[in-house]
This record gives sequence, structure tokens and C-alpha cells, in this order.
Amino acid sequence: MTDLLNAKLSRRAVLQTAAVGAVGITPALRAAVYAGGSDAPEKTEVKIGFIPLTDCASVVMASVLGIDQKYGVKIVPSKEASWAGVRDKLVTGELDFAHVLYGLVYGVHLGIGGPKKDMAVLMTLSNNGQAITLSKKLADKGAVDGPGLAKLMASEKREYTFAQTFPTGTHAMWLYYWMAANGINPFADSKVITVPPPQMVANMRVGNMDGFCVGEPWNHRAIIDGIGITAITTQDIWKDHPEKVLGTTNDFVKKYPNTARAVTAAILEAGKWIDSGLQNKNKMAETIADKSYVNTSVDAINQRILGRYQNGMGKTWDDPNYMKFYNDGAVNFPYLSDGMWFLTQHKRWGLLKEHPDYLAVAKQINQIDIYKQAASATKTPVPKDAMRSSKLMDGIVWDGKDPRKYADGFKIKV
Repeated sequence: MTDLLNAKLSRRAVLQTAAVGAVGITPALRAAVYAGGSDAPEKTEVKIGFIPLTDCASVVMASVLGIDQKYGVKIVPSKEASWAGVRDKLVTGELDFAHVLYGLVYGVHLGIGGPKKDMAVLMTLSNNGQAITLSKKLADKGAVDGPGLAKLMASEKREYTFAQTFPTGTHAMWLYYWMAANGINPFADSKVITVPPPQMVANMRVGNMDGFCVGEPWNHRAIIDGIGITAITTQDIWKDHPEKVLGTTNDFVKKYPNTARAVTAAILEAGKWIDSGLQNKNKMAETIADKSYVNTSVDAINQRILGRYQNGMGKTWDDPNYMKFYNDGAVNFPYLSDGMWFLTQHKRWGLLKEHPDYLAVAKQINQIDIYKQAASATKTPVPKDAMRSSKLMDGIVWDGKDPRKYADGFKIKV
């Protein structure tokens, strides 16, 4: 036990040394708090929940590398079992922050994803890097992509079951959007269930679902285990889409604004470290593969974080739009239009009965001022506009200008 502990401590020291070189943290800086006086973090130790997924990496690495110390806080990562558990612990204050689904935060704020609580998004943690997996049994019958699935479901009638990770979350919205773009109504034509990310592969192995949408490494794990194929990546649904966010409650931000800024800055810098080269990405994969974090083999993580994809049927490709944690700061800004998009899909699928005030809700949740302060501290570029424009897989452009028309304009909806 002592040897194991010493090995872990030595590994942490090596990683912290690597961080010093990569992000310019001198030992003196790391020993000092981020700011003095009234700007000092009000709470110096924070508990951040995460789900075992590759995109928890910037939260974990901010702690493991000691980047948090530079900003006067200690991040304590807390491994959680499900998104519902993360939600409950955020709402009750058992967690200070969480690596969390964008749409979950918005759902809780509006009371459609569990107990209603005013919420806050401090930054986007990642873009891209999720996927939709179909079972090998479906693939053997020709369902290897959206059109193939639609054709099989039309010709071979039965109940088809698909899994997402939380009803208002990102994976549910990617799954529904993809199915609908291929002429499948996810609610009328199939059964949709909720399964925690680490349980997806085991559930598919025993035949509980025909397909699922989840974050990595669980799509690649299904390929390694020979039970599933990748039908589409989420970056092919929406290039550079928002994915996980750093979420907390509005009460926490009001009570501890300096802490919120310090934690955001530390995780921003960790994302910059991850994205700064092959060596850092590999070190990240080795670190988070540990059973304390994602609990899988390194080879399940380290391919797709470099854009090296395979679909499970012999096709391989290099994807430049793989999972990004920083990308020169392009990843992390909490665009109002990103948050509003999730609301349009919540309305589209009947989770919201009436149109909300889309822009007002986004302004309540997305903490742009705090983000800008953290960006300044980390020398992260900030866009001029809090809205952005994107074209999704069906050619429809989302720019946030007319969310009511956008939400009501889809042919397939509830």
C-alpha cells in the first residue's frame, strides 16, 4: 500500500512538473494565491463533481497538475454515478461545481429536469467528441448510419430502444436531432430510456438497447469490445458544438464570486495545457484512465482525443473536429446562443410546454462577466459577440436570432 501511494505521489509530482513547463506556472507563483485582499477566493477548497467521461479531463487535470493552487483554490474532484446524482448534489450544495451536461443546467433552471433551482454556467468545458453507437446486431442488418437505421426500422417492425444520459441533456438532444434528421420520430417510432454513461456498454452487451448516444470513451469502448459501431459523431451533427459546462448554482456565484472566477481560470488553464500538444494529451489519457476517474484502459481514450477514429466495421479516418478543451479559447466562451439552442430543442420535444424568454433565460444562467475576468487572468481571447452562428447536419442554420421560429420550424417534433 505504501509503495502504491508513493508511486501515485511521484506520478503527481511528474505531472505537476510538466504543467510548470507547459503553462508557465513557476513554483513561486503556484505557492502564491491568485489574488490578495478582497479579490481572494472566499472559499479555498471546492468539491467538483464529474462523471467518468473523457471530457472531465480539464477539471481533473486542474487538480492533478496543481494549476488550481496558482489561483488560490484547491479543487477536489468527486466521481459521481449518474447525471441525476450530479443534479441533486448541485441543488443541495453537496457539490460546489460540476462537470455537467449543458442541457441539464438549463432544465434544472426551468424546473423541467428535476427540482427547480436558479443555475449558472461559468464556461464551456469541451466541444465535440461524443457519438451515436448502434448495436452490432443492427449493423449486421444494414443499420450502419441514419438512413440505414430508418430503412431497417421501416422494414422490420418491432420496438426499438435507444438510450441517452439525461432527459434534458446534450446526448438526448444529439440523439433526437439525428434521428429526426433521418425521418425517425424518436418518441413515436421508438422507446427512449435514460442510462448513466459508464453503464451504456454493459447494457448494450446484454441487449437492453439498440443504440445510444454518450460521450467518450464509451463509444470507442463498444467498438473495442465488439458490441457496437459508430453511426455518427456529434461533430458531424454540429461542428464545434457545445458539450459539457462548468455548472453551479446562482446562489453559489452570488456568495462566492471570487471563488467562481478562480476555479474558472484554473480549468481554463488546464484546458489550454491539454490542447497544447500530443505529449500532454497522452499524459491526460494516462491520468484519467485510472480507476479514480474514468476507470478504463488508456487505449479506449487516447485515440479519439487525437482525432483517430474507427467505426467498428473496418473504416478508419482522421477527424480534425475531435474533442477540444481550449482550441485557443474558442471552446470555452459561454455563448448565449448555445444555451438558447438547448431551450429550442426542449420546446421542440415537448419538455417545455410554452416558449420561454429564450434570451432572458440565457442571460440569467450564462455568467459572461465572470468568464471574461477568468479569461483575462489566463490571457484567453474573448469573442466580440455573445451569439454565434452554426449550420447543423440538416443544413438548418442556428444563430439565436429567432428562437421561436426555429423551434417551431422542424417537421418532426412533439
